[in-house]
Amino acid sequence: MSDWKPKRFWKAATPQACDGGFTVTLDGRPVKTPAKAALIVPTLPLAEAVAQEWDAQTGLVDPRTMPVTRSANAAIDKVRTQRAEVIGLLSEYGGSDLLCYRAPAPDGLVMRQRQVWDPLLDWAARDLGVTLTIGEGVVPVPQPAESLDILQRELDYVDDFGLAAAHDLISLSGSLILAFAVMRRHLDAARAWDVSRVDEDWQTSQWGVDEDAAAAAAVKRAAFLHAERFYHLSRPEQRWH
Repeated sequence: MSDWKPKRFWKAATPQACDGGFTVTLDGRPVKTPAKAALIVPTLPLAEAVAQEWDAQTGLVDPRTMPVTRSANAAIDKVRTQRAEVIGLLSEYGGSDLLCYRAPAPDGLVMRQRQVWDPLLDWAARDLGVTLTIGEGVVPVPQPAESLDILQRELDYVDDFGLAAAHDLISLSGSLILAFAVMRRHLDAARAWDVSRVDEDWQTSQWGVDEDAAAAAAVKRAAFLHAERFYHLSRPEQRWH
């Protein structure tokens, strides 16, 4: 980022309107992305969130504490320049959606998957017009071509900032359906994350907590919840705190 310095040099980060949307200035100097593109976002709430991250920096600038800025950079520098590739990558999850791969045993896990995942597939059929086939084990389950086409078209409708969020919602959960459920506010991210963790939670209930696995899962959960916040911040006429 051209304005990025190892130490804070600005007095105030200010969100403001600009051609094409909203930006953030540091003492009047527009922030740029790591690829030196103008950091222009689609909504004022998103620009405000970026500005808050810059204003929160003290001493050395720590990008790890600036998730909204990082996601905005990704939308501009990565998604915008590789949009077709990103959509192609994400649409592939439709053919291997987590919700379609069921355990053959034990009965308790089989029932839990059915109770938690079937309602989401029913929702997808009603809301998205997508019918997916359920299988057992890890053997690939062929999905209807029409359903896969619909899922790809739905991704085509999402703008660059939405796709940056969708990337994390999909890749972290392993489910296109769960991602769309969050994006359409059918589920909040906290509930969707729990839905994606049915298998892991079952194992924990049987064998106890693996501390390392739990720590890694906590990091992923935080990223998943951030993706939801970023998605809704980037939607026009919506405010997300």
